[in-house]
Amino acid sequence: MSMGGTAKMGTARTGDSGESTAGVGTASTKSTAGAGSAGSAGAGTTTVAGRLGALGRAEFTLLVRNRTALFAALFVPVAMIGAIKSSLGGIDLGRTGMNAVEAALSGGIGMVLIMAVYANLASAYTARREELVLKRLRTIEVSDREILAGTALPAVSLAFVQSAVMIAAGVAFLGIRAPQRPVVLVGGLLAGLVLLTALAAVTSAFTRTVESAQLTTMPLFMISVLGSGLFIPLEALPERIASVCELLPVTGVMTLIRAGWLGGGEGYDLFGAALGALAWTVLAVFAAERWFRWEPRR
Repeated sequence: MSMGGTAKMGTARTGDSGESTAGVGTASTKSTAGAGSAGSAGAGTTTVAGRLGALGRAEFTLLVRNRTALFAALFVPVAMIGAIKSSLGGIDLGRTGMNAVEAALSGGIGMVLIMAVYANLASAYTARREELVLKRLRTIEVSDREILAGTALPAVSLAFVQSAVMIAAGVAFLGIRAPQRPVVLVGGLLAGLVLLTALAAVTSAFTRTVESAQLTTMPLFMISVLGSGLFIPLEALPERIASVCELLPVTGVMTLIRAGWLGGGEGYDLFGAALGALAWTVLAVFAAERWFRWEPRR
């Protein structure tokens, strides 16, 4: 995606004060060089891939410069695996078909989606809006969807690579089963990336500042961690509670990821999980297109 089609865009003063991940902290630096380089890279680019690439490179540069956000995206989800494993100590996992390590690592993929994609992008979208970056981008050839997708590209790519490394490390060093249904696993992961990106855009619409993103992202974080199977697999919960938790936004994604990696799950259950993930994704995309704010909330 091109971040520039005019000389004005190439020299526009922007900021990266919001690359920090929600709940971890914020770091504030100027992103004039990053925005300017994207404008130069995107000048004359007319293809969708070229425009997405230009904006993605600029966003990746800003993410790398913000060490707090990078640390949160890379290491916090991995650190949470230990907490997940501890939470499973007193739970009978016999009927889940997985041991504590398998449950913890598969839940860790969910934490990657929540932290590296959802929390990080909610802050990033808010920061770009408040610094007028999004408003300037809308004056050039790039479409609204390309702006949002290009901004999300580094976080989404990072989460996908993290998840792949986590799966490979689990299989190679921890004796976890190789992915039983690779297509289901990849499909669940891709659905999660799209869903959490759209939910981040929706959350940013109700977020006034980068700092307040730590609060606005908390509700989805909590209900996902406690009710979508990240810490405790739904099979280990009482039936009535599990039936309610199946309706939560991230539950379908987690069901597909676990079934794709570790096996288990009947065809009917997987179809229901896929349908739920699709329904929430469509709803989130619609809400993002309807309520996403391009003007600063000052």
